[in-house]
Amino acid sequence: MLHVDVRPEMLRWARARAGLDVAALAHRFPRLAAWENGEARPTLRQLEDFAKATYTGVGYLFLTAPPVERVPIPDLRTVGNVHIDRPSPDLLDTLYLCQQRQEWYRDYARSLGEKPFSFVGAVSTQDDEVATAASIRTALGFDLHERREMPTWTEALQRFIEQADALGVLVMVNGVVGNNNHRKLDPDEFRGFALADSLAPLVFINGADTKAAQMFTLAHELAHIWLGQSALSDAGLRSMPSLQVERWCNRVAAELLVPRAVVEAEYQHDADTRREVERLARRFKVSQLVVLRRIYDIGGITQEEFGRVYQQTLEQLREIATEQAGGGNFYRTQAARVSKRFARALIASTLEGHTLHRDAFRLLGFSKLETFRQLGASLGVL
Repeated sequence: MLHVDVRPEMLRWARARAGLDVAALAHRFPRLAAWENGEARPTLRQLEDFAKATYTGVGYLFLTAPPVERVPIPDLRTVGNVHIDRPSPDLLDTLYLCQQRQEWYRDYARSLGEKPFSFVGAVSTQDDEVATAASIRTALGFDLHERREMPTWTEALQRFIEQADALGVLVMVNGVVGNNNHRKLDPDEFRGFALADSLAPLVFINGADTKAAQMFTLAHELAHIWLGQSALSDAGLRSMPSLQVERWCNRVAAELLVPRAVVEAEYQHDADTRREVERLARRFKVSQLVVLRRIYDIGGITQEEFGRVYQQTLEQLREIATEQAGGGNFYRTQAARVSKRFARALIASTLEGHTLHRDAFRLLGFSKLETFRQLGASLGVL
């Protein structure tokens, strides 16, 4: 049996890169410890299986030293004001797939003679956050009164996504890599990112995060689109970013969702904080976390109380999310994962013969023609 020469450090690098230990892979590769110690060598088939298990291109394993992998867009995430150096394979593969989809849609828009969107790059961080939030709200048709009339804030979130999609932003919400349910994205690594482009602006939201966080992430990433800046962001309601651009985007996002002036007018300072958060969340149809952050922004509570109530509320929301977790409608989920705007365009282009079915299946993440047809029918393309 033919064995291949591969440096043990490359095997250790691939395993660590995927966030796995030897024990996690031992059932598939019983001799992995011996491979990593240089005491044995894998066969080519074993090496290919190992590459697949660690989400690594097999060619990388033949390098003499681990490559330095960089996020292909500005990485603004920090932990304790320190940049995060090593991106996971899940994050990188998600970014690369979204870039491929954006490239396809950009070419598609050009072929139709579509004009660039004026809102992309329309502002700078020197612009007033309140005025910027108002301009985004106007462009989206984001009406506070309309949102107040909605039954729940989760429906308001769906409406928010639809408004961004209708404006021209490709909004993709997914909690896994592509359609691989075994590769769940980690919200602690990233909540979302923006890929700015005048013809194909794209926002990705980590669907593994809470619905509460997703609303703020979308607002934050839209601020990046208005800046005309692609970025992997530190979009968090509790975060206090060290980078000026992230602080600016957070302020715009908060103002977009719940205007400061409205909170100042309606917040009852003598009321119980938790009850007041619940009341205002119902009124504004946003998550309790967004309301809590706005109360803190206007000086209604201290930073200590903000942190304490935030953690309590977050744990409660996570419990609710776990209880409500379910399969849902596959085609509705698929459309959300790739953006309805993108899916409609890709399916239409394929049916017209301008895009190969093979390429469409790759970008959509499945391989069955019947699934393609059913998705098209659910979106009104067929």
